[in-house]
Amino acid sequence: MSAQERTVLTTTRACPGRLVPVGDPVTIPAHTFVTLTQALGGNYTVVYNGNMVRIDGTDADAIGFEPTRLDFPQPPDGQIDEQQVWEALHTIYDPEIPVDLVNLGLIYSVVVDQQLGRVDIRMTLTAPGCGMGPVLVGDVEYRVAQVPNVRKVVVELVFDPPWQREMMSEEAQLATGMFY
Repeated sequence: MSAQERTVLTTTRACPGRLVPVGDPVTIPAHTFVTLTQALGGNYTVVYNGNMVRIDGTDADAIGFEPTRLDFPQPPDGQIDEQQVWEALHTIYDPEIPVDLVNLGLIYSVVVDQQLGRVDIRMTLTAPGCGMGPVLVGDVEYRVAQVPNVRKVVVELVFDPPWQREMMSEEAQLATGMFY
């Protein structure tokens, strides 16, 4: 989205978000003007009070867009369905590359502790100095917490092994022009 495409919007309700790049939570009040600067992967970045704020796609209705719906059926056994955790992870996109974190190869492992209702996730970033790390960790925590029976999400950001292009799915490599 170029500077010419930036759009001024008004929030229709109080809207939660996270400050970019630190990831601290913030609430944008209802009936507040914001400037949309980015819309990738179902998430939105706006400027509010001079700060960039990332709004999760599940709250897109607050800025006039169709919200992302994470609708997972309740497993009949009352357990966490690991496949649903992976489905939630597939809905989280890198803020600069329109590819989800799983296909980018950023999710190294998912471990489900059924007794505690806990999901532990090891993930990395495309570059150790990526300033969006805290925001992406927040996205993972928020989206995975939408899976039925998940009571706690713990994300460990690791840089060993370092991310490499070969960790991407072939589809992601094709989409980004990195397939060769």
